[in-house]
Amino acid sequence: MRARRWWGWPLVPIYAVGLMARDWLRRLGWLRVRRLEWPVISVGSLSAGGAGKTPVVIALAELLNGRGWHVDVLTRGYGRDSSDANLKDFAAQVVPDLDDAASRYGDEPTLIARKTGVPVWVSTNRFFAGKGAEDFATEDVWNFVSETEVEVCAAAPVRGVHLLDDGFQHWGLARAVDVVLVTEEDLEEALLPAGNRREPLGALRRADVVVLREAEREQVEARVRGLMRAGSAVWSVRRELRFTEGGAGARPLAFCAIARPEGFWAMLKDAGCQLAEIVAFGDHHAYAMVDMVRMVAMAKECGATGFITTEKDTVKLTDAMMERLREVGPVCVAGLTARFENEAGVVRELEARLR
Repeated sequence: MRARRWWGWPLVPIYAVGLMARDWLRRLGWLRVRRLEWPVISVGSLSAGGAGKTPVVIALAELLNGRGWHVDVLTRGYGRDSSDANLKDFAAQVVPDLDDAASRYGDEPTLIARKTGVPVWVSTNRFFAGKGAEDFATEDVWNFVSETEVEVCAAAPVRGVHLLDDGFQHWGLARAVDVVLVTEEDLEEALLPAGNRREPLGALRRADVVVLREAEREQVEARVRGLMRAGSAVWSVRRELRFTEGGAGARPLAFCAIARPEGFWAMLKDAGCQLAEIVAFGDHHAYAMVDMVRMVAMAKECGATGFITTEKDTVKLTDAMMERLREVGPVCVAGLTARFENEAGVVRELEARLR
């Protein structure tokens, strides 16, 4: 078992007992579960970050949107400014074009909204977020009927579906489908707080679908299927980096604030990037100008020709921060995309489960 924090080993048994107690309460029906009018597809993982949920949420949103579903995303918005009382206790729809969108709503919700164009709702209470999304969509339908002066007894029902981001451990909201991402690294992780895994591997019995990385499927599929219940499906996803035109020169400095930065460094090297230096901040780190000053100094010292970072990080960089980085050279953005190996099959299976 891989331990990230050696001091956490004595606390693992306590954490495990807490999980068992919570699961026992769930099985007895003592935990309150609320149900929205539209079906919910939960996209989650066993780990506390870095499994690649955001690109998969984006891919599913685009697939379902293309099939005529009214798709929205419900998320807590990790890393957002929780001092904003309006966002702390109630639901808010992400306005991705705001200058402070990432700090108001979180980096991942802002990125999802910008990439997909679907409504993204943020709240610590995902049920409130879902109700807000449904009410808003219904209001839009009635406005359309009113504006076009169509005489109808009732507006046509919205064919809506919610994507619950990071929802595998969020048992308070009923879902139609549980999609769980599993990586080879997850299978070797210890439980929190020593490792990065939120639940034992046996939790995969709750999954309707497990998503594996195409590059890892051959090594891990047999083991994962042994942990799943009969009738569950396995999908595979191909992950690719796409770079903004122009690049960042021959030897860029790479930086990011994601859960598993080593995966980003490896993908950059596989893509042929010769990195002058790497800088890793904590997941969801809120960038400040002092960070830019530090990285510019590092870049000049190591002879970097520019910078390269992720899309998730870029949504948190202000124009002033970008200008400071450009003192060294261009800033290249590496966007991580996820594409299902069998998109038609994924849509078919999802719609069958939603029915």
